[in-house]
Amino acid sequence: MRSASRTACSRRTKELRGTTLKPQTLPGTRPPGTRGDREAAQSVRQMFGRIAPRYDFLNHALSLQMDRVWRRRVAKRFRNILLREHASVLDLCCGTGDLTAGLARSGRARVIGTDFAHPMLVQALRKCSLGRANHRVIPRQLFAEADALALPFADHSFDLLTAAFGFRNLASYERGLLEMYRVLRPGGEVGILEFAEPRGRMFSALYRFYFRKILPSLGGAISGDRAAYTYLPDSVAKFPSPEALAALMEQVGFVNLSFERWTGGIVTLHRARR
Repeated sequence: MRSASRTACSRRTKELRGTTLKPQTLPGTRPPGTRGDREAAQSVRQMFGRIAPRYDFLNHALSLQMDRVWRRRVAKRFRNILLREHASVLDLCCGTGDLTAGLARSGRARVIGTDFAHPMLVQALRKCSLGRANHRVIPRQLFAEADALALPFADHSFDLLTAAFGFRNLASYERGLLEMYRVLRPGGEVGILEFAEPRGRMFSALYRFYFRKILPSLGGAISGDRAAYTYLPDSVAKFPSPEALAALMEQVGFVNLSFERWTGGIVTLHRARR
């Protein structure tokens, strides 16, 4: 039985079927002071490079450890693919590799994590070398520096594509989805985990207070980069609604679209199939 959110998603995408969404409707992230895709991408790359050394600590602390729970849920949702011995998995915008490692630990698939911020990958490899990743993961796990808008992989290369809290930072959501579609094998699946604005007046008010007032101050004080943790709530507020993102995914060509809202709606897992 489908959840209410999946039913609503299906109904909404049916309503939008045949509607043309212009690329400028959902252009991608636009950090303050940037113009166009190139400047936006450069700004995001530099920002994540600056905060990479404290990224893991702040992720866990500011989410009250819920980011670990969310990533484990993603791995469970795609366990049927991860258990395949010859399956290939691509974890886009992998940051310091927490989801990449979690996916690799969950089965026998070959998992590749990519990110375009080099310092993030340095942290990912450092965690492996220090033994923080399960020893079974390292022989099958590979990290590569790559831009999610121009992936260095052949068409139809992967059975599963994931992106946890990184898709929102792409300079063009449409181009990102088109690249995902290109490198995904027919029948393959995609999972995009992203923050969202929660529903419910009281919880939404509390969330916005924490996200826009407390988080930038704490994140800025610990990382030394307040701008990065001001960007976070701003980017979430501007990110397309789950319904709008589902409609764009359908426009690109994905099918069997669904989404699940978790933890009061503050995160959403989008799923689809090529």
